[in-house]
Amino acid sequence: MTDQAVDTDGGRLSAHPATGDHFLGRTRELKGLRADIERAGLDTLSGRKAPRARVLLIAGRPGSGRSALAEELVRQVAERYPDGVLRARLSEPDGTPVPIERTARELLAALDVQAPAGAAEDDLTEELRAALAERRVLLLLDDAAGAEQVDALLPDAPDCLAVAVSGGPLTGIADVRPCTLGGLDTKSAVELLTRYTGSVRITVDPRSAESLAEACQGHPAALTLAGGWLASRPQAAVSDLAKRMHTDAVAGAEGDSTPLARVFRLVHDQLADPAARILRLLSLAPAGLIDPHTASALAGCSVGAARAALDEFVLLGLLRTVDSPLPEYDVPGCLHPLLRSFAESLERPAELQLARARMLERTVRLLQSCRAITETDSPQAREKLQEMPKALRFPTPRAAEEWLRVRRPALLAAVRVAVADGELDTLARRLMSQLVRAMAAHFGTQAAAPDLYGVHGLVLDVAERRGLHRERAAALLNLGDLDAQTGRTRDALARYRAALDAGREANDPYATRRAMESVGGAYQELGDYDRAADWFGRALAERLARGERTEAARLYGRIATAHTYAGRYGEALRNWRAAVAGYRKDGDVAAHARALSELARVQEYAGRPEESLRTCQEAVEWARRADEVRLQAALQLRLADTLDRLGDPTAARLHRATAERMLNEEHPEEDSGPDQDANACEIRTASSED
Repeated sequence: MTDQAVDTDGGRLSAHPATGDHFLGRTRELKGLRADIERAGLDTLSGRKAPRARVLLIAGRPGSGRSALAEELVRQVAERYPDGVLRARLSEPDGTPVPIERTARELLAALDVQAPAGAAEDDLTEELRAALAERRVLLLLDDAAGAEQVDALLPDAPDCLAVAVSGGPLTGIADVRPCTLGGLDTKSAVELLTRYTGSVRITVDPRSAESLAEACQGHPAALTLAGGWLASRPQAAVSDLAKRMHTDAVAGAEGDSTPLARVFRLVHDQLADPAARILRLLSLAPAGLIDPHTASALAGCSVGAARAALDEFVLLGLLRTVDSPLPEYDVPGCLHPLLRSFAESLERPAELQLARARMLERTVRLLQSCRAITETDSPQAREKLQEMPKALRFPTPRAAEEWLRVRRPALLAAVRVAVADGELDTLARRLMSQLVRAMAAHFGTQAAAPDLYGVHGLVLDVAERRGLHRERAAALLNLGDLDAQTGRTRDALARYRAALDAGREANDPYATRRAMESVGGAYQELGDYDRAADWFGRALAERLARGERTEAARLYGRIATAHTYAGRYGEALRNWRAAVAGYRKDGDVAAHARALSELARVQEYAGRPEESLRTCQEAVEWARRADEVRLQAALQLRLADTLDRLGDPTAARLHRATAERMLNEEHPEEDSGPDQDANACEIRTASSED
């Protein structure tokens, strides 16, 4: 994996690698598309300002060069859009439409807008439109499966331009300017062949080159494969390939009805058997994204052999290299159906399933390695890492994080494929578990939350399908937590209640207690303090029954907080005293100090300032023993406020001065003065949250 430790600082919103040196033909189409950008729309002609971005449509069969034309257009006009180019692929390699929610989230991420985990499609598309409202961007939407996908993503900004690539019309979107592609003209088709074969073989037999271009019907993908085949066989004559293509067309073999299918069969059949098998199995690669490890696992060969085969496929035009800091390739969308058809006809179903299993197992082990390298303080993790084959180990944590970032789309696709398969649920569960752990280790749970939400949803699908109540409870709790963090409290409450039922069915005391407490927290967030206190009490009873004193003390505090919000200060005081006693018995000095601090606060609310003063002084002593400087400072400020209310401003000033001194000693680089007032406010807030 040493060759994968690449340090990059690539931005998300950037120009695509220039295609001008490689693009050929389509002069008329490009001229028409650029003219359409300048042409006034129907709204402008009627005197109204266009409400949305203009849409240009490039329509054509897969492999017709439609995406290349779109990229060339983007290259030529990108400078008009100073806020950058956004790209999205709206279909999977097998033609399955990508959910609008996923595309909108990826586009928001490209704009550095963090969308809430689990947000609905409408919320995400609305947020996307808001993010683009004041920008001038060019939006390239490739492989659109239908008008609904494009329409949902269009910005309400007339200064933006959307270039959509599709197989047909986008009926339902107003004022779309279509450009329909056929084959390349003969001159451009021959020039494309020349790039692979060199000029000599074309010059000596130009008519055969034109005949081959005709047999390929000017189809760029078919011409690319034909050129790659000729380039790999310097002794072959262009005329031989042209004759063979014409003969095959007349024969009309089943499944070879198009020039692309005919030339693909020719290329495939003349590969060595191991290479041909690797090629066929690439149809199983999630999202059509391949790296040497994926190909190696699918075919059951070494990583080096897989890498050599992938590079050979690139030269033949069967794969494209991905602009990535790591070795990565993708299957052209037009070839994916052919790869899948050949795999299904030439490989036994059991072999295909075994290849999937090998690929998922390799991914699980890579994720284990990716996470283990972050656990440098754990001797067990280091030992486990050393036991792994060298090819699966990452040289540094940074290399592991880079691999995880680059391979993230393929990893998430692998999870979706594994769950959808239905026969590899054990592997799917291991894969999801390791992916969650690796993302949390490298990115943090907050940054990874949108991806984790989707993974937890898939865990829930498998758990429900297999009747795994414990895993169902865990998934529901995780989803509920993410819902709660993003303000969807009622959704979170429903998740927690379902998790409680699953925990009980699994006889899982941890999940049951955790769900009870989470239900209480949701009710508290909704302002239903009676139910909150009741559910916290149920969770407390479970903790007490198991002798878990620390957790019981914490729950006494949660019950007290609910009673405080409801204005029942007597109940709140009783529970805070129980919390104080629990922490004292457990020997948790810092928690003891914080509980006394909250007890003093409630005493103040209850109109008992003298009691509050004594409790607060006791809390200061315990905070001192715990070496909690910030808590001591917060308590000194609370003492000052209480003394002010009791009519002793001199003593209050002394306590404030003590708090300021503590803060200065903790942060000596900070100046005293007005900023200290901000610090004091910060301390009060921290104390209240405790």
